[in-house]
Amino acid sequence: MKLENKNEYIQLYRDNADAIKSLTANDAINAMRDMVCQTLDMCGFPSRKVERYKYTDVNAVMAYDYGVDLKHLAINADDCIVNKYYGTVADITDGITALNTMLVQDFTAYNIKGEMPVLTITNHLRGSIDQMRNRRLLIVMEPNSEASIRIVDAVADKEQNKAAKFLTTQVVEIVMGDNSHLDLYELTELNDQCSRFSNVYVRVGRDCTFRHNNLCLTGKLNRSMVNVGLAGENSEVWLNGLAIADDTQHVDVNTLVDHQVQGCQSHELYKYIVDDQAVGAFAGKILVREGAQKTISDEVNQNICASNDARMYAQPMLEIYADDVRCSHGSTVGKLDETALFYMRQRGIPLAQARILLMQAFAAEVIDQLKSTSLRDRMHLVTAKRLQGVADKCSDCNICV
Repeated sequence: MKLENKNEYIQLYRDNADAIKSLTANDAINAMRDMVCQTLDMCGFPSRKVERYKYTDVNAVMAYDYGVDLKHLAINADDCIVNKYYGTVADITDGITALNTMLVQDFTAYNIKGEMPVLTITNHLRGSIDQMRNRRLLIVMEPNSEASIRIVDAVADKEQNKAAKFLTTQVVEIVMGDNSHLDLYELTELNDQCSRFSNVYVRVGRDCTFRHNNLCLTGKLNRSMVNVGLAGENSEVWLNGLAIADDTQHVDVNTLVDHQVQGCQSHELYKYIVDDQAVGAFAGKILVREGAQKTISDEVNQNICASNDARMYAQPMLEIYADDVRCSHGSTVGKLDETALFYMRQRGIPLAQARILLMQAFAAEVIDQLKSTSLRDRMHLVTAKRLQGVADKCSDCNICV
């Protein structure tokens, strides 16, 4: 482990702590900064010997010299909500979460009551200087509430030679009251200059539904971690993901679904398409604790390596301490169906187009899980263009929701 990496970030915070705190104006956030600074000092960034980070070299990413605009702080939150819930769901012993908590620059808290219209949070990366951005989101779902929230990460200009390098960390904490329902979408379309870490932590109450859809279309490195704790009975969780990676891109998704009580369901579907020299990784663990009877859980991971040099690592896991459950998990890694390609070419479809059609059909199952018809149609279009290597640009952004 390169300890000098974490030491530089710790020293950066300690040298500027007073200035950072003066701009935050929230005691709970500032107190947490000091706490995690000590945690990061003790534990450092996770090495590849840490099970949940075995497929991503965090220290190599953190070794690059990014600029940090410590004067840029945007805190939009109700102090009562922050004081009650901030840091109560996230694992602050995780190195990425600790770094984010220590240096968080953009923080927003939502207290959802009743039914909320669709909320879209768009993060546009712009600038001519290489920089790190640290974002935080707290979502509190009151009992009997419902919301659909979309987080879009895009770079202002996706052409590699016209954009600065960016490293973003994002931590999302979600507290779901009884009988609340949340659809959370993460849509990532960056360029090969951008690396992104996203950690999502969810505590689910009774009779709830949580859906997380993670669509990663482009980016140099995209590392996502999703931790869901089912703490109330009769709740359902749906985790869906689609990743497309080519060139030397790297996509790593790690999930943990913790069944703590009886009568809950969890369903996971993750698909990857990796081409050229890209690397994909998926590790998903379903934990069924003692007493969590009547659990229903399934985990499916399917992957296509579209070239001989592409690499895919898959690690689905079950850990069960109850005897009245119905759980399954499985993973497949393969190439495009040669028989189907031959069949399509016999009917006059060029090889390149046939490959794209097969990959579109493969990806469609995940996209069809999206509840919004307009978003579903849009993502089918965006995915098709991504597989064709065609940029999809509007006048001011790179992805439309």
